[in-house]
Amino acid sequence: MHELPITQRLLNTALERAEQAGARHILRLNLVVSERSAIVGESVRFYWDIISRGTMAEGAKLHFEWTPVQMECLACDSVFPLDGQYACPACGQGRVAAVNGDVFQLESIDVE
Repeated sequence: MHELPITQRLLNTALERAEQAGARHILRLNLVVSERSAIVGESVRFYWDIISRGTMAEGAKLHFEWTPVQMECLACDSVFPLDGQYACPACGQGRVAAVNGDVFQLESIDVE
């Protein structure tokens, strides 16, 4: 259910940016989302279809680019993709933190 307010903010941002650009219609939104985020793409699409009705974003497609979670070693500062193992591949330490575990970002908007 948390996807509804997220989708509403996404719509508001897209409409604002499209209006600033003088667009007539929003065709596509390109989103970057980390694989381990709590975002459910199908829920966002469901809400998008409902709340975008009657706006210049109605019918716009949502394109999700799912990115792997990046981890940072707290011992040696190495950054590496999370691959099911929580130890740093550079130094072997287990003290790591997610760098981008909750990314949900509007990367670009295609307009007409």
